Amino acid sequence: MIDDIDYREIVTPEDFTEEHRMIAETTEKFVAGEIIPRDEEIEKLNYGLTVELLQKAGDLGLLGAEVPESYGGFGLDKVSSTLITEKLTKASSFSLSHGAHVGIGTLPIVYFGTEEQKQKYLPTLATGEKIAAYCLTEPSSGSDALGAKTIATLSEDGQYYVLNGSKQFITNAGFADIFIVYAKVNGKDFSTFIVERTMSGVSIGPEEKKMGIKGSSTCPLILEDVKVPVENLLWEVGKGHLIAFNILNIGRYKLAAGCVGAAKDSIEYAASYANERTQFDRKISSFPLIGKKLADMNIRTYVLESMVYRTAGLFDIGLAEVDYDSPNVGYQSAKAIAEYQLECSINKVFGSETLDFIVDEGVQIHGGYGFIQEYRIERNYRDSRINRIFEGTNEINRLLIPGTLIKRAMKGELPLMQKALALQSELLGLVPSQSFQGTLEQESHLLSMSKKIFLMVGAQAVQKYQLKLEQEQEILSHLADMMILTFAMESALLRTKKSIDQVGETKAANAIHMTTAFIHEQFDVIECRAREVLAAMESGDTLRTGLSVLKKLTKRTPINSLGLKRQIAARVIEAESYVL
Repeated sequence: MIDDIDYREIVTPEDFTEEHRMIAETTEKFVAGEIIPRDEEIEKLNYGLTVELLQKAGDLGLLGAEVPESYGGFGLDKVSSTLITEKLTKASSFSLSHGAHVGIGTLPIVYFGTEEQKQKYLPTLATGEKIAAYCLTEPSSGSDALGAKTIATLSEDGQYYVLNGSKQFITNAGFADIFIVYAKVNGKDFSTFIVERTMSGVSIGPEEKKMGIKGSSTCPLILEDVKVPVENLLWEVGKGHLIAFNILNIGRYKLAAGCVGAAKDSIEYAASYANERTQFDRKISSFPLIGKKLADMNIRTYVLESMVYRTAGLFDIGLAEVDYDSPNVGYQSAKAIAEYQLECSINKVFGSETLDFIVDEGVQIHGGYGFIQEYRIERNYRDSRINRIFEGTNEINRLLIPGTLIKRAMKGELPLMQKALALQSELLGLVPSQSFQGTLEQESHLLSMSKKIFLMVGAQAVQKYQLKLEQEQEILSHLADMMILTFAMESALLRTKKSIDQVGETKAANAIHMTTAFIHEQFDVIECRAREVLAAMESGDTLRTGLSVLKKLTKRTPINSLGLKRQIAARVIEAESYVL
């Protein structure tokens, strides 16, 4: 939101190495050979089968990608683990069981565990001999995670903590061996514990009957006077919030990676069906409105994919400095992960809402058959809905995105207000250039204007409300949308510029068309959000001045987006799949 980024600095799918492609291929073959043939059994909640398949995934290295080699894993980069997450999405419910185990279940120990904890637990988690689960949510605390009522009391001899409470909606609970549990020591210090299923007082409630992801286990965890050895405290007393929120950050961006895979699958189902279904003596794929749907689905998937792998690349840079053998690994990990908290929330919100849009359009293309369970798009539609709730609701994430940015600025970590103040005098005399000749030149200008719009509107909000801004949730949500769309626009634009540099404009034509259409369409949304925020904050001459500046910043030449989408649609229809 503050600086311009060089496209050479970001990671894109076009940068995948041969090793990355081999990992993706291995995952795809595993899903095709082991999961899809047994999908119906998995959907019936066959615990034994899911565990068996997780162990087979472990044999292939699909559970230990992010576990350091010294603890039995492979220590792969985040791009590799992101590819595994994306490619496993075709495995539906199994992919959720896998994701909960390797991500939020295992990573707390990787990043915050002691040497003894890592030696004890990570080797068996990396192979699937033991399965992990993450236990944060409670019946009375969902979004308000720190309002948890589970209590941990240190025994008189100081040898163990006694845990009492219950956790709700725990993925893998039906068959997990290791639980990452959050509880308040003495009712006040939010802390994290490694709880084993075999510990006395641990019990599992009944399976929830869910709308989707039916083949994944979701049960309550009940803790009654569970004696947890003090050596099973993860990191330190009172550091639980740092573990919980940073692990959720990882979970959020991985959720978006899963959305990429599901979006690609849904495009394939929809395009194939559109080429098969005939109405009025024509394939429905020949109707422009069906084509437009497929084009919009493809465009948003391209943008999401660009965002996800850009973020994976950022994590690889940030986590490269973490020394997993250091006694300060917890602090190092927390700092490195927190650096990309905003990007994780942005990916989560955009990814989940993009997938919901795509599966909804996929059902619509199928017509009545999209409502029938025989057709896979019906399942994708049901399974996708949880993503806007998982890992912090989209509403909570929308509040976090601008809120975190402003807090960092207030602490002097980001020159946000300095940039905004410098911009104020510039804006009054600004007359944006309207002469754009080169490829993506106007789109680069619109990206720059999007950042200026955010700085202008955001600065006014901070100046008007100051510390009370957090109470203006509608304004924060609008500011979040502006940030999300700016990051999305920039990710697609940088990726496409990089592609042009690598293969030339002719071969990058589809990427150019998708980026152009997306940026112009979403720039309208940014303008609308800015206008609504200004109108909510100001009135009279002050409002008119603000709207006048906004009008200058949003001046542009319209494009023929419908024509671009017809070209994109033709490529999707011909390929019957997601196309670059």
